[in-house]
Amino acid sequence: MSLTRRDFARNSAITGAGVALAGSAGVLASAPNALASTEAETEGGKPTDAHSCGVGYGPLIPDPKGILALPAGFEYRVITYSGKTKLESGEFTPSNHDGTAAFDGPRGTTLLVNNHELKGPRANWKYPVPLTEGLVYDPAASGGCTVVEVRPGGQVAEWVGIAGTSTNCAGGSTPWGTWLTCEENSDKAGTNGMTKDHGYVFEVDPIDRRANEDPKPLKFFGRYDHEAVVIDPKRGHAYLTEDAASPNGLFFRWTPPKGFEYGRGRFRTLADDAGDLQAPKCFDSGGKYVDDLSRATRIGTVYGVDWVDVPDRDAKSTPVRKQFADGEITRARKLEGMWWGDGGAYIVSSYARAESPGRHDGQVWFYDPKRRTLTLKVLLGVNPDPSKDGAFDGPDNITVSPYGGVILAEDGEGVSHLFGATDSGRTYPIARNDLNVGTEEEPEFSEFAGVTFSPDGRTLFANIQDPGILLAITGPWKRQRR
Repeated sequence: MSLTRRDFARNSAITGAGVALAGSAGVLASAPNALASTEAETEGGKPTDAHSCGVGYGPLIPDPKGILALPAGFEYRVITYSGKTKLESGEFTPSNHDGTAAFDGPRGTTLLVNNHELKGPRANWKYPVPLTEGLVYDPAASGGCTVVEVRPGGQVAEWVGIAGTSTNCAGGSTPWGTWLTCEENSDKAGTNGMTKDHGYVFEVDPIDRRANEDPKPLKFFGRYDHEAVVIDPKRGHAYLTEDAASPNGLFFRWTPPKGFEYGRGRFRTLADDAGDLQAPKCFDSGGKYVDDLSRATRIGTVYGVDWVDVPDRDAKSTPVRKQFADGEITRARKLEGMWWGDGGAYIVSSYARAESPGRHDGQVWFYDPKRRTLTLKVLLGVNPDPSKDGAFDGPDNITVSPYGGVILAEDGEGVSHLFGATDSGRTYPIARNDLNVGTEEEPEFSEFAGVTFSPDGRTLFANIQDPGILLAITGPWKRQRR
């Protein structure tokens, strides 16, 4: 059923005025470029740093070990390190850490499922995901997931959750305590050395190792360059992002078949064409069609959303995003991480350049399934000098913070940060990657990924993708002021 203009006008009046949300994330409003600065204005109009206004945790202190700069009072611990730490099987931790989620494990442990974004043949990588018997989808592929167990005493164990998949990127957790790992690569069998088709979502159970045997692609979610996925625990829909270009990618909704009941192992019972996969078609308050989300240049922009059926979700001859003619759907550049919170999905568009109608260095949208609206919550103006510390650009993975607002992992140019955005729209740094993987003359700092809090909210886990480091950050967390 289409969303009528009257419905949209009523919903816009509710969600647009003041752009206020209930819940932990609240208002994430800013003008372009404002989120590229940690400065705030006092009532007298004089600029002050964000920390003096009660926002954030103060300046970052360079790390003498050259890994992670943090505010005073914070500490980090290396949990896994590719090529240094080892799995239970004796092989080295795989490289290129990406999306991560944390779960309560048995006997007070914390279980993390960690994606490894490794593309192409195994020979291309020094530390691919080991081909553990019974857990392999395609023996030619190098990616997959590991499960990391952190015990109360600090001991760490790691084992393979799935192997033989490709370019495992952001993914997402489920309400029933499993992990959905997404392949950001759609190579077909016979291409790039692969022996099976790729571009699918797989479910990984962090607790029941036997549940991961004989990996099955969840083909009903479609075959394309998947980035992230979230599940609506109330309505049962899955929302998925696609990171692709030429043309720009799409944001999808999957509706389960009537009568389907979620739970551990239930996805394996569904047929490859189960449910309905749809792409969005957005329009503004005047009923005008919106071709690309980069058209939005003001915080608080609200678009109504209709959903259009995907003709061939398995992309047998034509990639899914190319199956739609101009005017049929709404696209966005670099659709990246998602996180479910406040009754909806937070969705990141990392940046937009010449391939898009508008330019920016990052957007965060909130999809409200009840009102069927997308609202622009964060807008990063183009960063004029990414090599300088203090500005933020290229957000990727995202999580909703138990202390208010959201936490974003940078995958931009130059300096790389973890940063927060508060309910009132102020931003603040949490960490800076000090590990130079380039040269002294041409420094290079890998992206952050896998940002997620422990179930008790005391530890923030995050990854440095290259070479592949999983970090646990602790410190004097506090509720961020509005």
